[in-house]
Amino acid sequence: MSRVWRQDPHSGGAKISPQQQKTVEQRIKTYAEQKYAGKFLRLDVRFKSQFCYIDAFSEATIHEPYDEELFGPKDKYIERMRNTPTHLVRLRFLGNMEAWSAAFFKYSDMKYEPCFFDNGSWTGTPEEGFEIGAIYLD
Repeated sequence: MSRVWRQDPHSGGAKISPQQQKTVEQRIKTYAEQKYAGKFLRLDVRFKSQFCYIDAFSEATIHEPYDEELFGPKDKYIERMRNTPTHLVRLRFLGNMEAWSAAFFKYSDMKYEPCFFDNGSWTGTPEEGFEIGAIYLD
């Protein structure tokens, strides 16, 4: 029986050039604004080697009655929550601007978990990758 080599979309990857970073960041932000306007205050799209991390910052939710003893002064709590990111997804660049793998951020263990795209594939576009993590915006 001969062995067949298969590429693992969740290992390796290619470094993302500064020009590619600008393009991808703009694509993700444009898509997010069109589909999820009002669901977040701002997005943070950052890059490290072959990875693109997408975080969202949202308005603080205040439940009444507010317990200042537990959460501190309300204005400071609101400011702290506005500046606390919600990790959405980590994309891995596979060398093709239209083929990225994705890992969903799990708050249960604070780790990224490789996942399928909605198209049923291990790869997709940056916009489709954003869609995976957008579940946290609802």
